[in-house]
Amino acid sequence: MTTKTDQQEVVVSFKGFDKDLACHPDGGERVQYVVGEELELAGDIKACKRGFHACEYPLDVFGYYAPAGSRFALVEQSGQISRHDGDSKVASSKIKLSAEIGLPGIIKAAIEYTTSRAKPENSEHVTSRQGAASSTGDRGAASSTGYQGAASSTGDRGAASSTGDRGAASSTGYQGAASSTGYQGAASSTGYRGAASSTGTQGAASSTGDRGAASSTGYQGAASSTGDRGAASSTGDRGAAMASGYQGKVMGAEGNALFLVERDDDYKIVAVWAGLVGQDGIKANVWYVLRGGKPVEV
Repeated sequence: MTTKTDQQEVVVSFKGFDKDLACHPDGGERVQYVVGEELELAGDIKACKRGFHACEYPLDVFGYYAPAGSRFALVEQSGQISRHDGDSKVASSKIKLSAEIGLPGIIKAAIEYTTSRAKPENSEHVTSRQGAASSTGDRGAASSTGYQGAASSTGDRGAASSTGDRGAASSTGYQGAASSTGYQGAASSTGYRGAASSTGTQGAASSTGDRGAASSTGYQGAASSTGDRGAASSTGDRGAAMASGYQGKVMGAEGNALFLVERDDDYKIVAVWAGLVGQDGIKANVWYVLRGGKPVEV
């Protein structure tokens, strides 16, 4: 989205970074970013060639930074502006990192972005291009199968499904479920015992409810589960799975990255662990929890 401030265009967009919140704005020297600080680059700006780059459509960021192992933030771009013809990438001479939002934040932003631009329909099941479906009733369901469609269900035990290219699905209700099978799709479930599944290329799934589950099978996909006793599974190439809740568990395919947090009965973090499936005895397609600071099969 774009706004005007004192006749200067300000673009609110989304940016990916490496694990240290750094990147290379013009293919040259590494630049370290800090939340709240503004950076400026002198000279001509050209998308894909020179400038600070970010994407207006949240999921386009995955084309440049994989969901697994990357960090994501909301940024403001200004000064000289140059847009890319192939996707929503924007180059600018000025950039300010407003807030780090992480993978769940990117998913939430993608749903809001798509829904706000969707063509309204008089049905909870939408098949049109860029359509949106929303269900807020008790045990309601929402389905969107159109290109860049979005589905949102906030009712008790509701379900949301989006199968379109770059679609997004969100379910925040009690025992809700969200599924996205489109290319670069995203699924988010924040309800108690909710589940999120993303099978698209570079897709991402996030589940924050207690005992919820997140599954990502797409290439370079990422699955994150932060609820108590939640589970995260990543089966796609170069994927990653993370469980940071109480007694959470993870599973991955060969070569996937796994991250676990161990908490005591007071929910305090006592240990963390990260590893690769196929190394140091970590088996593919086997569930692990962290006990005594070490991954244990379950």
